[in-house]
Amino acid sequence: MSHAPAPPSRRIAALLPVLPAVAVLGLLALPPSAGGTDGPGPADVASGLVVLVCVLRLVRDRRRPLSHTAAVVLGLPVVGVTVAALGAPSAEGGIIGLARYLQIFVLVPAAVLLLVRDRADVRLLTWSFVGLALWQGAVGVHQYVTGTGASYRGAHIRAVGTFGPQDVMGMATVVAVGMVCAVGLALGHTGVRQRVGAAGCALALLLPLALSFSRGAWIATAVACTLQLVLAGLRRALKVAAATAAACVVLVGGLGVGTQMLQERIDSITQVADAPDQSVADRYAMWSASTAMWRERPVTGVGLKGFPEYRDGYASVALSSASDTEGAGSAYLRQPLLSPHNMYLLVLGEQGLIGLLCLVGSWLALLVCALRRTRSTPRQGMDSGLVACGLLVWQLTDFAYSDIGGHSTVVTSMAFGLVAWWALGGTGEEGAAAPVAMPLTAKEAVAR
Repeated sequence: MSHAPAPPSRRIAALLPVLPAVAVLGLLALPPSAGGTDGPGPADVASGLVVLVCVLRLVRDRRRPLSHTAAVVLGLPVVGVTVAALGAPSAEGGIIGLARYLQIFVLVPAAVLLLVRDRADVRLLTWSFVGLALWQGAVGVHQYVTGTGASYRGAHIRAVGTFGPQDVMGMATVVAVGMVCAVGLALGHTGVRQRVGAAGCALALLLPLALSFSRGAWIATAVACTLQLVLAGLRRALKVAAATAAACVVLVGGLGVGTQMLQERIDSITQVADAPDQSVADRYAMWSASTAMWRERPVTGVGLKGFPEYRDGYASVALSSASDTEGAGSAYLRQPLLSPHNMYLLVLGEQGLIGLLCLVGSWLALLVCALRRTRSTPRQGMDSGLVACGLLVWQLTDFAYSDIGGHSTVVTSMAFGLVAWWALGGTGEEGAAAPVAMPLTAKEAVAR
């Protein structure tokens, strides 16, 4: 028995619930002047409105918001963050830190989990990540070619997109996340046009990712894409690896795109004890300060927003305390180093073992559930699982070299929401109606 395709109006109406989440990503394409460099940006405000929309929908429809498993996994970080907020050096810092952690790791992911209903929504959100990455990557490549990027070794060539030098990791994060999404779509068993288009987008994003000069993003992307290739099968892994190697040879070897500086940046990854550059020395000095804070207060840490307060008392003399930022439309500025650029050590120092176990425990539970569902999913629906697993592994790897901060952090919360849908809420069959957390009403079931 054949079914007539749904009319366009019904298809558009079916996508309406997930459009607020797509709009949040769209706002990240705005230039810094639209939201400033300090305080919440337009995407942060929009993410708060998305949470409010979800709350109003749940009240109106009288639906059970989350399954018990989802509530426990997503709610686990609340325990550690609340304890750390109570021990913060200042009440204001504790409130701000608590709101930020809840936004990124609890509220926005839960809202995305509830807004996304099926794999059509997942693919729309995934392509939104890719579209944002292509836009930011195009701006970054233009900055490199025209010498209008952020300052890097005396030249304004570092690609930072619209995020500016104060959020120097912003474009690298967006481009890397988009690339992981594109690889997941390319490896899935969907339409040929979608796979070919996604593969082309992934290859196109290699160049801006390289020109971001972000070592952490490079490593995390390599790890995440390797996992996706392993999950997709050996044959596809070999094909994609060959295409990626060819693209790298053309971009770097054939066109000479930043060959010398890229090689120096790659070599600096292993230069820890043998003449590391100042950024590496600063990072390890801050890592040492975080572990020293934890050793003094191992259970609860020094409190939210406590790292800047206690940093100088624990850091070695090798720490420069600030970094120089300039270019990409911004004047010269000495930006203080207010975090250790390692999420795990930041949580360990400020929240202690309680916070680290709660936060990392939540992430590991998501990872186990996502991998288990991906391995048991039919091939035709594997693209959603590849995207979700890739995004989570990328984030967990990147957290070893970065932490939360800047307007681009909204991307992290949205990615966690997509992962949560796959791991905790989404159904495992192609074309299934809705996640377990938001069951269809009888009227909706008949309509479908």
